[in-house]
Amino acid sequence: MSTNDLIDGEVDVEDEENDESFDEDGEVRPRKERNNGDLDDSSEEEDDDDEEAARQVREGFIIDDEEDEPEERERRRKKDRKRRRAEREEEEAILDEEDLDLIGESIPDWERKTASQPKLKRLKRGHREVGDQEREQRLDNIFDDDDDADLANEPDRHARPDHRREDEFADFIEEDDLEDDVERQRNQEELEVARPRERGFNIGTEATGLDKDVLEDMEAIFGNGEDYDWALSLEDEADARETGDHNLELKDVFEPSQLAERLLTDVDNEIRWADVPERFAIDRAPYKHLELTDEQFKEEARWITSLIWPKKQLHPELQGPFTRSIGKVLEFFVVDDVEVPYVFQHRKDYLIHAKRMRVRSDGSRADDMRVDAEKLLNQDDLWRILDLDLKFRALIEKRNALQRTYDNLKSDMQKNGGVFEDVVFEDMLPVAVTMEELQDIQDYLYFQYGEKLKDVASSGNFKRQAKAGGKSTLFDKVRKGRAYNLVRAYGITADQVAQNALKSGRKQYTEDHTQSPIDLADSLVYGDDQTLSTGEQILLAARQMYAEELFMNPRMRQHFRRNFYMAGEVSCQRTEKGLRKIDEQHPYYELKYLKNQTFQDIASKPETFLKMLKAEEEGWIEVRIALADERNFLKQLKLELTSDNFSELADAWNDERKKAVDLTFAKLEKIIVKGVKETLRTECQDSVLRICRDEYARKLDQAPYKPKGMILGTVPRVLALSWGLGEREPIYWAWVEEDGRVLEHGKFKNLLRDEGSREQLVELVERRKPDVIGISGFSVDTHKLLLSLRELVNEKGLKGAEFEDGDTGEDRSEPLDVVIVNDEVARLYKDSPRAGVDHPGFPSITRYCVAIAKYLQNPLKEYAALGKDVISLAFHPCQQLLPEDKLRRQLESAMVDMVNLCGVDINEAIGDSYSAALLPFICGLGPRKATHVLSIINKNGGLVNTRDELVGDPDSGILPVVGPKVWNNCASFLIIEYDSSVPTSDYLDNTRVHPEDYELGRKMAGDALELDEEDIKAEVDEGGPGAVVRKLIKDDDQEKVNDLILEEYAEQLEKNYNQRKRATLETIRAELQQPYEELRRNFTLLSDDEIFTMLTGETYESLCEGMIVPVNIRVTKADFAVAKLDSGIEGRVEERRDASDSDIPISELFSVGQTAQAKILELDRRNFSAKLSLSGALLRYPYKRRFDRDPHFWDSEQEAKDRESLQVKDKATGRVQRVVKHPLFKPFNSTQAEQWLGSQSQGDAVIRPSSKGNDHLAITWKVADGVYQHIDVLELQKENEFSLGKQLVIGNKYKYTDLDELIVDHVKSMAKKVDELMQHEKFQKLTKPQLEEWLNTYTIANPSRSVYAFCIDKKHPGYFHLCFKAGVKAKVNSWPVRIIPNAFELMKSPYPDMKALCNGFKLRHASELQNRGNHR
Repeated sequence: MSTNDLIDGEVDVEDEENDESFDEDGEVRPRKERNNGDLDDSSEEEDDDDEEAARQVREGFIIDDEEDEPEERERRRKKDRKRRRAEREEEEAILDEEDLDLIGESIPDWERKTASQPKLKRLKRGHREVGDQEREQRLDNIFDDDDDADLANEPDRHARPDHRREDEFADFIEEDDLEDDVERQRNQEELEVARPRERGFNIGTEATGLDKDVLEDMEAIFGNGEDYDWALSLEDEADARETGDHNLELKDVFEPSQLAERLLTDVDNEIRWADVPERFAIDRAPYKHLELTDEQFKEEARWITSLIWPKKQLHPELQGPFTRSIGKVLEFFVVDDVEVPYVFQHRKDYLIHAKRMRVRSDGSRADDMRVDAEKLLNQDDLWRILDLDLKFRALIEKRNALQRTYDNLKSDMQKNGGVFEDVVFEDMLPVAVTMEELQDIQDYLYFQYGEKLKDVASSGNFKRQAKAGGKSTLFDKVRKGRAYNLVRAYGITADQVAQNALKSGRKQYTEDHTQSPIDLADSLVYGDDQTLSTGEQILLAARQMYAEELFMNPRMRQHFRRNFYMAGEVSCQRTEKGLRKIDEQHPYYELKYLKNQTFQDIASKPETFLKMLKAEEEGWIEVRIALADERNFLKQLKLELTSDNFSELADAWNDERKKAVDLTFAKLEKIIVKGVKETLRTECQDSVLRICRDEYARKLDQAPYKPKGMILGTVPRVLALSWGLGEREPIYWAWVEEDGRVLEHGKFKNLLRDEGSREQLVELVERRKPDVIGISGFSVDTHKLLLSLRELVNEKGLKGAEFEDGDTGEDRSEPLDVVIVNDEVARLYKDSPRAGVDHPGFPSITRYCVAIAKYLQNPLKEYAALGKDVISLAFHPCQQLLPEDKLRRQLESAMVDMVNLCGVDINEAIGDSYSAALLPFICGLGPRKATHVLSIINKNGGLVNTRDELVGDPDSGILPVVGPKVWNNCASFLIIEYDSSVPTSDYLDNTRVHPEDYELGRKMAGDALELDEEDIKAEVDEGGPGAVVRKLIKDDDQEKVNDLILEEYAEQLEKNYNQRKRATLETIRAELQQPYEELRRNFTLLSDDEIFTMLTGETYESLCEGMIVPVNIRVTKADFAVAKLDSGIEGRVEERRDASDSDIPISELFSVGQTAQAKILELDRRNFSAKLSLSGALLRYPYKRRFDRDPHFWDSEQEAKDRESLQVKDKATGRVQRVVKHPLFKPFNSTQAEQWLGSQSQGDAVIRPSSKGNDHLAITWKVADGVYQHIDVLELQKENEFSLGKQLVIGNKYKYTDLDELIVDHVKSMAKKVDELMQHEKFQKLTKPQLEEWLNTYTIANPSRSVYAFCIDKKHPGYFHLCFKAGVKAKVNSWPVRIIPNAFELMKSPYPDMKALCNGFKLRHASELQNRGNHR
């Protein structure tokens, strides 16, 4: 077969008779030829017999199987089994309704085929049509993902429908039904014959003409035809075993990774159906079998108190109530299974300490009672307690495991007649309160009893835990032999030394042995062991053994750890790499010579320590932790074990003991520093995480924008505009109603100068009457648009909505508000798949405008709709140093707090995706339960009338939406709008009042209306339980509840029912007057600094006074010049500042379009302007970042030495810093270029000096996130050493005349190719090992298919991996794909586009397979 036949639509087919099918495995096999209309059916040769049998049945004949030949009966039996098997497979291949619903919820674009949709039939084509079509598609099918190739050649009407996905499971396609009319008729007749047996013998008396008694007698004599059903069922079971009968499940359709992504795994389903809050079910999964005892529960309350109390700064008298409050909160979490929002909203009284005090009134004998309330715990504390509860459970689990190990060891020893007791273990385990301390105890246990634990483990008494590594064999030998006598001769045990160091109990004194250490060692030598055959070896082994006992002792480790936490200091030591590359512009320069940072200093700046660890990981510095006074600490430790005797013998033993301490200190310092470093990392991460959470909570805590006169919480109508990148672009706009619908959108040419556009805007405003105009964009021109619009509003007298003046009572209006809106959500939304689904025909900037408008209407919904993209928002400059899972958890908790504060209208969420996005954050719910809730509500009719309906009503046929526990959590946070016209509507369902407190609300309403019990009973009998509250609302008497004395209510409840409800009663009173009142703060307008950063991308760290930046000259005059910074800021250069060293006018020194270096003298962030200087005298002094250089914390001495060393190296090279006049030129090294490009877009580039000399330039461009390619540019035809070459050469192949041409034709063209490849359907955002694992999993699931995909090669920027696997048994192969200007290069062959690249790859692979076959 010629390879030309395989090219997809690019060459002519020369030989139509070469009609072969190319298998996906690379084998060529002949295809069966068929005439038009023929079908290759496996039952074709039996058609004649089947037609004859059908004819006999139609004529009423009964074929007696006994008269048939045995072969004929066997043939019919096999045929029946085959038919039944096919029918059964077809029935079981259909996914049940719940699976289809789950698929529909997870894949919005997928629609289930309904019964009304007819099944498509495959058209029967002639030989030539099929051949031509298959020849065109043959090349694509070499590594295609579809199964149709084989099925099309060998159709089988009994095959199970193959639910496949096009392009990695993108859709389901049902296999076509290949039946002709004759075969369909035959099948129908066979089914008719089979029906009596399938349905059972059931003939009515009318059909037989016999009465019922006669039929019963006949059945008693002859049976009812079901006597041998057991035999038939056995036959069916045998057939099922033969065919491997099983039900088709979701895991048979999707890959495990896809199920996990869509939350459809078995574990997800368990969480979805369990009557436990979803977040609890996930967090507590590792500890679900752990049960805390009552004593452990009390211990947990004390443990959490010890961690939270020091930071609360409350009065010492409140520590007892504080501990009891924490214990009560733990009871709510653990016993009642309620989440943080529930506790904070409905158990607020237990978070407050109320103290009743007597106050004597003037002139009165009676004393008044005053209640002083102190808030003990806030909502953040509740999340902290919940997190600490999980940590305590992990602590208890490890402690229990250690206790079981010890008990098993003790039991085994006692069985052997011994007495076993370890004082150290028994003393230390109950008081261990950290995982580090438990690990110390575990290490000690396995060191002391390693061999015995092995014996116990081998007997199967317990599961042996991981053993701390070490020299157990040597130490066991010493412990069991004579050498241990020398260890005892040290005169004090390791544990006694540790107790002395901790000042625990009475001081233990040391006794000296009667022999010197070396003499005693000589008397203990081993004659049969070469390693212990001399006194020196014995002495060394004993010293190491004693040092190891000190090292493994839990008390000694506690002593070291305590001192490191109290007196430890952190210092940075630059590496050789850091010495050369960290200059004053480097982001890690502030760490280069940092020293003597105490833990208190680190606690005040947690991000600094995280930067240290990151710099250490990257090889710039070493982070060292040492004791502030290490010498005195070591000296004091040695005093704890030396004897007080004065003699040569005592001195010899003391020297030996000190040597052992030195060994111990070196080992302990290493392990303790490692643990301390990780603890500090965790604490600093937690601190920064809390900052991120607070910042996110601040963003969420915004009510809809409130124009003048409107009630807080009312959604405004918004007209949103954006100039995008500004300058020559049009201005896009969108009109968004208060319900979120986009009714109108368009664009204006130029609102700054075009009068027609301005008139169109005025007409639009007067016609639509918006409440506010919101604008945003990507450039400084947005600020110009803001000023222009405000000028237009004043000029045309455009007004906002009318409102009633509080003073005069008359309606009036104010000038229409024009505000700049935070666009961080809009930037993520405009090009997202969600935006494409919401507004498929809108331009990207119009979608951006829609997002701006919706942000003004409800910021909370916009943030919730981001989903997993929320971590793309900026909360802290160092948030990239945080673990992503921890950051997500903290941000989720902030969203949970705010969503439950506002509540969610459940009926609105059913039809609105934006409201539905809030449901996963409702108390008790999560992403799994939220989709399930919506699914069940839709099954119940798509409407919830009362909160009680959520737990189901069997009498009314209403399915339960959630279980009792989840309902208890979520009920009060799901809003059901009150409708006075509906008798069943309950006003309290529209409030924050929990159903458990409805009776309190109804009683308060009755008391406010001054109804007696008979009146209340009459109202309830007539209108139901909510009648009294309905009457209160109907009569508009809500304010009467303010007259109620709630203190008496609260006292009665606590006295009679032991319920503390004072705060709850206040909530009920407020909700009766204003249901779900808006409690969020007013919409926050951006500050000047925030607007500056949003429009320019610059911060105080990246742009400030004193910096030298490249500018582009726009206007030149004799006495001034106007220049523009890269960020879009305009700067003015005055002659009086720059001509002091020359009389030459500025217009002669600089020309329009020229790029020059300028120094920022003043920066006006409010007006986006700057004052600049081009003076050479000022440019000689580079900008230096300001930071603290306190001599105690900054190693100035080392800095001076390093600077001197680097100056010597510079003199040796004689290199001068080079400057190139181009907007993209930066005086960066490679690392600085990568860091600068990190926040830029893909394809952006930096031109920088080259380390190869002044005849070279380097260009660094961003290939992808974290991937940067450095291009060496050789300059030819240079006028002088510092001028730019007239010819620029890359790789001796690509030649350009200037930098602009090089950037456009080389860098940008490669960036386009990278984007083309990464947008291709075969590209995977995986690493190479992950992609290889994916290919293996894919071929295992689809053994008859081959597959290929691309992924980026991060080790070689500018390259991609083309990984492929030709079948399940083949190895995964990888070919490199290189990006070159305007093409892809594979095996040194260029391909202009992705289609050509894929075809070229398939041709090469097919050619290789053919060559291998020929060689064989």
